[in-house]
Amino acid sequence: MPNTDSAKKRVRQNIKRRALNRWRKDRIKTQIRSFLKAVQAHDVELAETEYRKTVSLLDKVSHTSTLHKNTAARRKSRLSRRLKAMKTAAAAG
Repeated sequence: MPNTDSAKKRVRQNIKRRALNRWRKDRIKTQIRSFLKAVQAHDVELAETEYRKTVSLLDKVSHTSTLHKNTAARRKSRLSRRLKAMKTAAAAG
């Protein structure tokens, strides 16, 4: 239990920050899931739309302390490879 006023304030701040970080990460995970669902359904237009939404969200969150910019860049790169592979498979088949 915190004893000093500053320690009590720190606990309050940590609770708020944890809730905000969890909310941001949950939004990212949900958006990535919707993108992957579109990729599995082989729906190119929907996948491109969901990819743009996902990239936008990753960029927004990477400008906060929730997600490092290189982590966001790595995730965007992996998702773009999936999208590109799906497009080439659709064009070939």
